[in-house]
Amino acid sequence: MDVGYGNKAKALLKRFYGYGSFRPGQLEIITAVAAGRDALVLMPTGGGKSVCYQIPALMSDGCAIVVSPLIALMQDQVASLVSNGIPAATVNSNISDADNRRVMDLFFEGKLKLLYISPERLMSDIDRWSPELKVSLIAIDEAHCISQWGHDFRPVYTSLSQLKGHFPSSPVVALTATADRLTRSDIARHLKLDDPFTWIGSFDRPNLSLRVIPESRKAKRLAYICGMIEKYPLDSGIVYCLSRKATESLDAELRGKGYRSCCYHAGMAASARDMAQRAFINGDVQVVCATVAFGMGIDKSNIRWVVHANLPANIESYYQEIGRAGRDGLPAETALFYSFADIAARQSLIQESGQPMLNMEKLSRMKEYAEASVCRRRILLSYFGETGSHDCGNCDVCQSPPERFDGTVLVQKALSAMVRTGEKVGAMMLVDILRGSARAEIFARGYDKIKTYGVGRDVPYAMWNAYLAQMLQLGLIEIAYEDGNRLRVTVEGHKALRGEIKVMLSKVDIGSRSPRKAKSGVTEKPKEDLVSYLKKVRKTIADREGIPAYIVFSDATLRDMAAKMPRDMASMKDVTGVGELKSARYGAVFLKAISDYMLARL
Repeated sequence: MDVGYGNKAKALLKRFYGYGSFRPGQLEIITAVAAGRDALVLMPTGGGKSVCYQIPALMSDGCAIVVSPLIALMQDQVASLVSNGIPAATVNSNISDADNRRVMDLFFEGKLKLLYISPERLMSDIDRWSPELKVSLIAIDEAHCISQWGHDFRPVYTSLSQLKGHFPSSPVVALTATADRLTRSDIARHLKLDDPFTWIGSFDRPNLSLRVIPESRKAKRLAYICGMIEKYPLDSGIVYCLSRKATESLDAELRGKGYRSCCYHAGMAASARDMAQRAFINGDVQVVCATVAFGMGIDKSNIRWVVHANLPANIESYYQEIGRAGRDGLPAETALFYSFADIAARQSLIQESGQPMLNMEKLSRMKEYAEASVCRRRILLSYFGETGSHDCGNCDVCQSPPERFDGTVLVQKALSAMVRTGEKVGAMMLVDILRGSARAEIFARGYDKIKTYGVGRDVPYAMWNAYLAQMLQLGLIEIAYEDGNRLRVTVEGHKALRGEIKVMLSKVDIGSRSPRKAKSGVTEKPKEDLVSYLKKVRKTIADREGIPAYIVFSDATLRDMAAKMPRDMASMKDVTGVGELKSARYGAVFLKAISDYMLARL
């Protein structure tokens, strides 16, 4: 590593960002790019990818071009850079033509260090740019969008292969949080990266707790979500739903209970989506109920929880979505609700997709994760090619290892009912038959006459759903999604039915599982009340300046501030995340807030 590059990079990190050291991999990547080498960077969401191209841009002559697919992400990145004293700007369709021209004039005059631009606008304008332009580097964010193997393929990204021809001497940095081996190879090939420095960071996010809740009842899911809002009253959370209708319904229920909520999905008008996103980013709402259309452009660091109300389509999407929590490195919670019906719904959607076989395989891996009885973090790491050496201790499986039992007889009851109905029923009807339901349809079809009618009435409905999910995972049954999602017995299932094999199931807890809220008047940590006070001060500043609260200071910075309790400007600069400009702009306000807090406690 070049010592000169390293020392300069560290000085810039402290001056503009307020940090005394780099995260793993950042300095190595920065040094390679600053030396003019292409790079392929794979880091988890919240791992610090942006610093890997922002600091080389500050170290070099000219302006860096940052290609990003989403306007919100570009705007947030620019706002954060400007708040740190770095000349950056973006051109996009959300601002006027006059403002876009003004930004481009600054770019052509060499007055910017970073220009954020969409791939569409870049490729439509690039032929008109002078070859004499000083482009320090080109950063391609969300680079997995270039690959058909990726989970978010965008055809326009393939045109970025032309960039090397336009700027042959400018290093290209491809960055992504989610890319398997095939996708990484595709990225390097399409972008024509020349012997790139490759960094594959750890996918481990130990600050995220992982939980899967086998629960199909709407009321239980709602109770859990309300519990999360109550647990983090000054912070934000996201609930991902399968459909647009579900986001609207949940949002209405939460608002009906008095919570500050909004919804977000692709069917909303652009202005309504932008309003919802701004409300969430600025902290005006506690929770956003959204489809997967939400989040890719969110750089909000203080999201404390993410809940999936339904099973995601694949592990890549799931990992990216939970990764939006805890980007500041502080503890954050994630929960995934999973029911048998989710599988059928997902498989129906997959049949309408462009790559059904590939997507079905990805869904299978997602199911394996949801139904696992081993450390969930190790499953995630394994999926991305990383081997976990020990259990994490921060997932539900580690904290409450499932108790196994011989479920052969229970399984045989379900399999027998399926066979006796001619394998013509779905999961809901099967459970109703096993529990002896008096549904009119059961009597109309004569299912009340079969021997297995009512043999499982001692097993609660939700528990049957969970056991059916395990049977599916074990390969005893399958879903005929092309035939109305009917259940069928597999070859292995027939062996179990005949008693040729023993089936071990994990016991299921169908309790409320609502998150525990701290007791009134009792703080979980010594400085928790000071942190809450500083958050309110931060919100006042953010509202006055019209910027998101986390751009003023992150939660991690406020916690370090509460721990160190600086008494003057010199000690304020020792707080992690307080750079030169922010110290000058906000230091006095927060010093006074800490002083007021201490006086109030005397």
